[in-house]
Formats: sequence, structure tokens, C-alpha cells
Amino acid sequence: MKKKVLCALLATCMVASMTACGSKSSEGDTQAAADGSISLRVWAAEEDQDLTNELVEKFKEANPDQTFDIQVGVESEANAKDDILVDPESAPDVFAFASDQIVDLVNANVLQAVQDADTISSENVSGSVEAATVNDTLYAYPFSADNGYFLYYDKNVVSDPSNWDAILADCAAAGKKAGMVYASGWYNAGFFYGAGFTTELNEDGSTTMDWNKTSADGIKGTDVAQAMLDIATNPGFLPITDGDTANQIATGSLGAIVSGSWDATAVQEAFGDGYAATVLPTYTCAGQQVAMGSAAGYKMMGVNANSKQVGWAMELAKFLTNEDSQQTRFEEREIGPSNIKVGESDEVKANVALAAVTAQNGANGVVQSVGSNYWDPTKSFGEIMAQGNPDGTDLQTLLDNLVDAVSQPTN
Repeated sequence: MKKKVLCALLATCMVASMTACGSKSSEGDTQAAADGSISLRVWAAEEDQDLTNELVEKFKEANPDQTFDIQVGVESEANAKDDILVDPESAPDVFAFASDQIVDLVNANVLQAVQDADTISSENVSGSVEAATVNDTLYAYPFSADNGYFLYYDKNVVSDPSNWDAILADCAAAGKKAGMVYASGWYNAGFFYGAGFTTELNEDGSTTMDWNKTSADGIKGTDVAQAMLDIATNPGFLPITDGDTANQIATGSLGAIVSGSWDATAVQEAFGDGYAATVLPTYTCAGQQVAMGSAAGYKMMGVNANSKQVGWAMELAKFLTNEDSQQTRFEEREIGPSNIKVGESDEVKANVALAAVTAQNGANGVVQSVGSNYWDPTKSFGEIMAQGNPDGTDLQTLLDNLVDAVSQPTN
């Protein structure tokens, strides 16, 4: 009976995909069924190859009445969208990607809508479901809720991690530094998000940004920029180049750093018995304390709408992201689960880094939705801030130029 129900579901999925996406051919389905084997290709990050192959074998075991030929290839979640859009029809059936790519993938008609959206939505944290949803339709299967940043600190150096002023003072007194990547729109947006500013992706690929105005919280963008400068020019601060956090941690010169769970092992080794993590600190802005926001990211599995086996591809994506698989991801790779039950386990709650990113995402995390023209201008702006605005450019002018650059259409 179970097999009959599954077959019926797969048949329904195939019909639905043909209707919704118009990219499948009945000939391709017939050929796959004729030789008795279902061929599927999966893309996963290099560091997840062993894990993904292990989960694929479990999927085969869970479906003993069907023969599969499933090939797992290497592709970074960060680059998945760009490589897939080169030739969607030859792209893999199932692939992992970061949540900030979903709008472009949906607009290109690459993603197959999730068939059992209610079930997937009920099993995963709301932020991950929101990130996987476009125009009220769920387009992907969440599997990670740890793609965000927070504060690591050495308890032997920092006595009060709740605000930047105290952190910088403690680090300077100990001959250490508090580090953060400024030259990245993923990180520096946290100052503006926390103050009530926003970013929004438009249909033409441009980004609507209000950082040069006054936020809904009544804070001026220029005041936020000045606060960033005050931190950057503090002797206890170290601006870190994006991608260089691990090297800076290894130097032993840091007493605190803003980063993510991917640096947990390195930070733990550097801080030793002082290892700790918490939500991002507040910062002084126009005489008041403002809690830093953050770009809350998620990772998910997508199904290629061009797949000749959309039904089985959806079954595989669902399996690779279900409760048991997310438990395996945590146990083997310490990947923070989006699955609610796994996230509530004592093991996950006891993980210092995952507890911090969960708290940060829940308190002040923002699902960042921006266009491709967002990244270079925000990087340049962050570089100027990190250098202390060496040319003394008027802050309003800097923000006006930033907003103008990111608002340019790309489509």
C-alpha cells in the first residue's frame, strides 16, 4: 500500500510540474522508467560530500523497491545560483543553496515549488520557511538555520559583552582587539537593520534602501555611520577582511570577534577556557544604545524544475532535509538545524555557537533580500568606514551615493 501511495504521489508531482513549469517532457520520464533505474544528480558543498553520500545511501535503503543512480557533485552553496543559471536544463536535479539566491532562481523558473508545503513549513522554524518562500509559495526545503553571525568573546578578557563600548575598553586594556568585517554588506548591514533601516529587492534587480534617511525608529542614517566610525577608530577595534577571520583568530590577538558558527572550532581553540558566545552587542548611536541587527541566512535544498524526474527529486530533497537527516548533519558537522524538533534537543542547545546564532536570529535577525548591485557599493562603504573615512567625506553624501548605487536595476 505504501508503494502504491508513493507512486501515485510521484505521478501527481510529475503532472503538476509539467503544468506549473512547462519544462518537462514525457519522453524523458518514459526513458527513465524503461531502464528501471532512476538517475538523479545532486550538488552539495565540498565539506558536505561524505555526509551527503551517506544520506543518499540511506535514501536508497528507505526505497528498496526502486533502483537509483544518484551522483553527488561538488558545488558551494554560495555559488550555486550563478552556476545553475548558466544552463538550468543541464543543472543537477537537487542542489543546496543559500537563501539569498532564491528570488533570482524563482524568477528564472528554475525552482520547482514544494508539493507538501504545509508539512515542510510546520516542521521547520518560521525564519527558514520565510526565507524559502517567494510570493506565498514555498520553493525549497530548509535544512540549516545557522547561517548568521553573532559575538564570540573571551571571558578572560571581556567582562561585559552586551555593548561595544565595554567590549572595546576591555580588549584595549588587555592588549587585545575586538574584530569584525566592515567591508561587506552582509555584516555592516547589521548596524542599520538594528536601527530600523531596511533593504528590499525589486523585480528589476535593484535594491530599495533607506539608509540615507531617518528610520522608522527615528534614527538618522548619518548617526549610524558616525557610530560605525567611532567603533572603527577605537584602539580596541580591528577591521577584518572578509574571508580572513580564521587567520586573525589564529594569531591570538583577539578578545572578541563577530563571526558565525563556521569559525567555532578556531575560536574555541584560541579562547580556551574563556570561550563564549552571545548575541551581538548594542552600540552607542546619537546618545542611545541600539541593539545590532544581523543578516539571518539559511541553507536549503532546491529541486530543478527542468528535472526529468521531478517527483523523485522532490522525494530526495525532502529526505535530505528531514528530521533524521538534520540530526545527522548536526552530529557529524555541527550544522545548526532548521528542524524544530532537532533544534530543541539538549545537544543542540548545549552548543555554544548554535545557541548564540539561534538567539541572534530570533531577536534581531533579518532575512536579507538584495540585488546583485548591492554588494560592491556596500563593500566600498564599509571599507571607508573601516579606514575612518580618511578623506573626510560628508556622511550624508556617502550614504546618498551608496543608496544611488544599489538602486540601479540589473534586469
